[in-house]
Parts: sequence; structure tokens; C-alpha cells
Amino acid sequence: MNGVNDFAFKIGTVNGTGSASANGLLMRSIFRMGIPVSGKNLFPSNIQGLPTWYEVRVNADGHLARAAELDMVVALNPSTYAKDVAEVREGGYLLYDSSWPLPKELNREGITILGVPFGRLCVEAFTGDRERTLLRNIAYTGSLAALLGIDMAVIDTLLNETFGKKQKLLDANHTAIRIGYDAAVELLDCPLPFRLERMDATSDSILIDGNTAAALGALYAGATVGAWYPITPSTSLMEAFTAFCQKYRVDPETGERKFAILQAEDELAAAGITIGAGWAGARAFTNTSGPGISLMQEFLGLAYYADIPAVFFNIQRCGPSTGMPTRTQQPDLLAMAYASHGDTKHPILFPADPGEAFTMATQAFDLADRLQTPIFVASDLDIGMNDWMVKRLEWDDSSTPDRGKVLTREDLDQLARFSRYRDVDGDGVAARTLPGVGGKGAYFVRGSGHDQHADYTEDSAAYCELVDRLRRKFSYAATLVPEPLLLKHDGADIGLVTIGGCDLAVREAQELLKEQGILTDVMRIRAFPFQSEVKEFIESHETVYVIEQNRDAQLRSLLMIELGIPRDAMTPILDYGGMPLTARVVVEAVAGAPAGVPA
Repeated sequence: MNGVNDFAFKIGTVNGTGSASANGLLMRSIFRMGIPVSGKNLFPSNIQGLPTWYEVRVNADGHLARAAELDMVVALNPSTYAKDVAEVREGGYLLYDSSWPLPKELNREGITILGVPFGRLCVEAFTGDRERTLLRNIAYTGSLAALLGIDMAVIDTLLNETFGKKQKLLDANHTAIRIGYDAAVELLDCPLPFRLERMDATSDSILIDGNTAAALGALYAGATVGAWYPITPSTSLMEAFTAFCQKYRVDPETGERKFAILQAEDELAAAGITIGAGWAGARAFTNTSGPGISLMQEFLGLAYYADIPAVFFNIQRCGPSTGMPTRTQQPDLLAMAYASHGDTKHPILFPADPGEAFTMATQAFDLADRLQTPIFVASDLDIGMNDWMVKRLEWDDSSTPDRGKVLTREDLDQLARFSRYRDVDGDGVAARTLPGVGGKGAYFVRGSGHDQHADYTEDSAAYCELVDRLRRKFSYAATLVPEPLLLKHDGADIGLVTIGGCDLAVREAQELLKEQGILTDVMRIRAFPFQSEVKEFIESHETVYVIEQNRDAQLRSLLMIELGIPRDAMTPILDYGGMPLTARVVVEAVAGAPAGVPA
């Protein structure tokens, strides 16, 4: 850490005390100062009462993966004091509420302990226990502004934007901010050796979470039907889509809604609604997490076998079973790739950040229509629920949905017989019709045996013809999905292979390893099925590490199964403790030191 615009800090509070608003204010203030910043909300799976933390990393060079060490911890939850103080790096700082004597748990040599009496100051300034509790968090924001050099004018502007129409709340927040700021200036040496200085590195960027970005992508893609069942961490995706539809998909003159959003009784029903709407011609999706994918298996098999387009957003979390629903992981790769019984394979898109969550959401609907099959967008909790700094989202207004092979009434009139599952192009995709185009386009949708005409059959030859066509279609999908991205160094004989939200940490690790004289090439896989470039990259490197966030090296297994790459040719680097990946885990593994599993 060089001290200026390069540090990380963590705030430990109690869930349900309003700290989320305070932490968001901090992050947005730093962003408004033009400084690259990221925030990780580490929250429990209850409503209130349990510990919650918020990690902020500032890095002028744009390295915004989770930091491996903390320069400062703000400890405001007595139940986690021991854990909080242990996480401060040697020579770092700890800020606590000095309304009470210094607890022995915080008394550690090698760090600087700072005290501000937030509780006492808020008791003196405000009335009511709830108000005092909530504004205590705003007060620590003021102290951090003084300690870190956050521009108070920026904070004031953000408060006015947030509470401008609620004068009482606005005044209370301004007061609390000033109380914390003035106390820090009076009691402490401000700013700290590590501090903020204005930059101009965020003007072309936004702060957005992946679920909101994906919902916006679905809107732009023309999705009109959403079916879901609430589950952390995916719920906010449909909530965002609902808000967008209510704003942009309601006729201003008639009030007619041009969308349908249904909360189903469970995930299986949500999948059924999505698939039914897809068959009827709507662009439809559902959002869920690992347990939901487990429940949707039967309908996923139906959509695959009956050639029905649908989009499934999987915001992954720790499993198995309920697991740790508010921690991040990549544990569903095999579950998505081969979802349902029998021989099934499903395309998957792997966004690395909210920007790609937006673009891949739009791509998913085109792919679903072109391939007439379920498409997974595999995000995770870190991407989905945390605010990320990404480039401004772009959209080509001339873009139109690619509906694939859809026969019109005129097309049908030229056919002697409509054969719903006949492949005439060799790509495995048969032309479909939409309901209502005429008698020739009628057919039954079946999950039971059927031939190319959609007629029921249990004939072995007809069955083999059908499933072989589906295999050709999956191979064809490899030509349509996003290609892998490469970051190469001349002379590198070590390859780093990764997916999704691991990207920032792996790219930072690549630079850190270079500083140690270790050259690496990085390949981020963006989709399944894998293209030939994936195999070529792995075979062209003497040593290959596959970096992912699950216990069983599922990405490596997929590479073995689909590309025939020997197990011993790929060394896994696995981080599955539920926290976002750090560059240190990768560096230590590649450089030869045991990485372990971070807390």
C-alpha cells in the first residue's frame, strides 16, 4: 500500500442497524471523488441481530478484487471485537466506539487504536433508541471522512440527493455526519497516513450491482415474462425487473401493462411458467440460486428435449442444501451443464462483473431463441448483490431481437408438411412456429418420445435421430457463445484458466506474479460449450492452473469431460470459503506456497 488512493478497510457492525446506508454512502463518496473503489457487503442470513461487515478497497490502478489485508478496521460490534482486531495488518489502525472503556479484546500491540465516542455523542444529540442506533452509523461515516480525507461537500451532495424530500431525515443525517467529523478532527490526527486524493478515473464508469444490471439487460432484450420464487441472492433481480417494467412497460395513456411477472408457489412452478411462456413466443426468464436449480431439473429436461427457449439466471451461493445463502461461490457448474436426467447439455454464460451481467443477459435471450433451448446466465452473490465500478453500459438502439428460425404463415403455406423437429440446415436447430399462425403450424409439445414431425413414437431410430440432433445443436452453440478472453505475456509457459467473478483477482495476480519474475498467460472462459481456443490454450502451456470457487474443481472436471484434457494436465486452485477471491490466493499457489482456504 502506498498510502494515497491505495488501501482497504472494513467496518464491523450489527445487521439491521442501518449500516448498509452508511457504507453505501462511503463508497459512493469515494467514487464521486473520481477514485476507483469496490465494496463487499458480508451479511448474515437473518434479518437483524447477527454480525455484518463491509469491506472497501481503494486502488488508483483499478485493482478492485477483494483485498488480502486490511489497513483499518472499524469495530462497532462487541461480539466480533476479537475477530476484527485480528484482521488488522501489522502497522494498521483500529477505530472503535470509545463511549465505553477499551475492551481487552481490542488491546493489541503493533496497531494504532483510535477511539471516538459515537454512542455518547449520539445520545446527547438525538432522542429515541432507534434513532440513536441508526445515526451512530452515520456518525462513524463522518469520522472516516476526516480520517481518510473524504470530501465533505461530496457527502453533503449525496445526502441531499438521498433525503432531499425528507427534511427531518436530511437534517438528522447532516448533524450525525458533522458530529463524527468534528470529533475525529478534535480527538485524532487527521488524515491518516493512507488517505484519499481526488482523481478523474471514474467519469466513464458507474456503480451498479449485477442483479440490477441483469434485470436491465432482460428489459433491453425484450423480455416480457418473469416467473420466480424468492431466494437469496437472486430475489433483487426480479425486483429490479419489476421496477423497470412498471416504469417503461406500462402504456402511459391506457395504463395497460405490457409485461407479466408472477411469483410462483415454488421454483419448479416458476420454471414451468417460464418454459410455457417461451413456447408461446414470449421472451421469458426466471432467476434463482442453486437450490432452485435443483428443483427445476424436470422442467429443464423438458425444455431441452422439446426445443423451447428460456433464460435461467443462477445467482450462485454456497451449497449444498441451504448451505451459506449469503456467501458467494461457483458451486453449480456441473448442475447447470447437465441439468435434468438423461443426456442433457445446456449452454452457460459466465459474466465476470455487472457490466457483463448486462450484456450477457441480452445475449442470453438471443441465444435461447436461436438455439431453442434453456440458456443459463451463471452469476454469483458477489457479482449479483454488491455494487461494482464498471464502464457505463452501452446499447445499440438499432439492435433488434434475433428470434431465430420462426416460420410465418407464408412460410408454412409453401410446405407440404410442417415438421417441427426436422433439421434442414445441419446445425441441429429445427424451425418452429408461434401459436396462432395457422393449422399447418400446429403440433403437440411432448416430453415423451417423438419424431421429427412431433408425432409420438417409441421407435429407437427416431429417438436416436432426435437426441443426435440435439447434440449437433449443442456443438453449434459453441460457435455462437462468447469466446474466451486472453491476457498474454511473451515467453509465458504458465497458463491461468478461470471464469466469472474470479477475473479481477486473477488479473491482479498476473501482475503481482510478473513482479516476482513469473510470467503467466490468463484465459477467462466466458461460456459453455467450450470453443477450440480453450483446448489450444491449455495444451500450449507447460503448466496450467484452473482457478475457481468450489471444492471439487468443477470447471476442471468440465474441461476433462468435454475436451478430453487429462486431469494431471491441470492443477486446481480452489477457494470455496464463501468470500470473494483475493489475488493473494492465486499468487501463493502459483509461486509455490500453500494458499489454504481464507477465512
